[in-house]
Amino acid sequence: MAMRREVRVALLFLLCLFPLNTVHGNPNYKEALAMSILFFQGQRSGRLPKNNQIVWRSNSGLSDGLLAHVDLTGGYYDAGDNVKFNFPMAFATTMLSWGTLEYGKRMGSQLQDSRAAIRWATDYLLKCATATPSKLYVGVGDPNVDHKCWERPEDMDTDRTVYSVSPSNPGSDVAGETAAALAAASLVFRTVDPKYSKLLISTAKKVMQFAMQYRGAYSDSLGSSVCPFYCSYSGYKDELVWGAAWLLRATNDASYFNFLKSFGNDDGVDIFSWDNKYAGASVLLARRALVNSDRNFEPFVHQAENFMCRILPNSPSSSTLYTQGGLLFKLPQSNLQYVTSITFLLTTYAKYMKVAKHTFNCGNVLVTQGSLMSLAKRQVDYILGVNPIKLSYMVGFGPNFPKRIHHRGSSLPSLASHPQSIGCDGGFQQFFYSSNPNPNILTGAIVGGPNQNDGYQDDRTDYSHSEPATYINAAIVGPLAYFAGSFSS
Repeated sequence: MAMRREVRVALLFLLCLFPLNTVHGNPNYKEALAMSILFFQGQRSGRLPKNNQIVWRSNSGLSDGLLAHVDLTGGYYDAGDNVKFNFPMAFATTMLSWGTLEYGKRMGSQLQDSRAAIRWATDYLLKCATATPSKLYVGVGDPNVDHKCWERPEDMDTDRTVYSVSPSNPGSDVAGETAAALAAASLVFRTVDPKYSKLLISTAKKVMQFAMQYRGAYSDSLGSSVCPFYCSYSGYKDELVWGAAWLLRATNDASYFNFLKSFGNDDGVDIFSWDNKYAGASVLLARRALVNSDRNFEPFVHQAENFMCRILPNSPSSSTLYTQGGLLFKLPQSNLQYVTSITFLLTTYAKYMKVAKHTFNCGNVLVTQGSLMSLAKRQVDYILGVNPIKLSYMVGFGPNFPKRIHHRGSSLPSLASHPQSIGCDGGFQQFFYSSNPNPNILTGAIVGGPNQNDGYQDDRTDYSHSEPATYINAAIVGPLAYFAGSFSS
């Protein structure tokens, strides 16, 4: 109860900063948690199980990998398109795993569904890492061709081009993230499926060794096949740090700590995303100092807190904008991806602070774990409809949510209602440009979000605001689980 009072006092302080917003009680976090995980079933590629709950989806991408004579079926479509990009997919997998590790005890009946969502990704990532010696497959489907089509994944007739990195065409960033995903997932399955967990960690070690040994950005190796879609704009150093941090947590092997020390630090970040992992690595490593009382990791505490001071709205060193309605605003395109990722770090660092009975200062401002939790709650509530236009940005949650999301499968009729194939160009005029609501509800999907004035058009053609993505959802699962356990009725 003491913690709840602290959160509420800090929340009142934040509401003074954002007076235009009105809070109407606590949203149903348990319902939102279930939906946020269910969304991943709508993004599945490959042969779907009979219990797939997004019933308008069917088998797709069953020949993926054929052009390279390997089996690369499975995994997730990253957003509203029909391409599998491993860089954001692996990040989403790492975040789902981290959320499950930190908040699994609060997930209740959703824990099993979260593990299933992780495993759907890791089964695929294992194939990508082990199908061919000295090669890591990093994507399926030509994005430049795919984005010229508006067709269901079940109808794909575009080339399913296969992309990979290797010693001669390195990709330390995508390899480091893949290693992080496998390592984090190995912890999720350590007690419930030890054999699978061992396979994940042994593969993670090999992929991380490849990332460290053959340095280079996958954007340089693959060019227009991944850019501008998922370019590694921040370079690959952050993925090496992130991968080593996860391997260290999973193995406790000191060689990863020595590797991390050789990198120094990056104190200038005020963002956390599929591209830039520094802040996430700092929070993850700070856990060793705060939870395990290991003083060797105190530099990461300082890095994590410098990041928090750049996020908190009342901090003298804040570099983060907020909308009048109280939403953290980083970039105009798909801003909610940054909101969910940063919110995850706020709740998780607050959790570590509580264990250590730790506080810190941003200049002359005292920061408690309640300060971080209340800001995190404000962001989650905003996404769930506690905002100036009273719109939930999670599809299917609440009475008012986006109906025209930028998503092929959702916007086109299902195979059950329209068995005839819809070709590459067939979906545009009748469905993409239509003002009608999407025929299929992608339950739990969180879209790119509002503009900096708290406005939202609900326009399918405006992908920067209306497109959902796996990495937006993956990061909010942990915070939703936390609040489901804290504010449940």
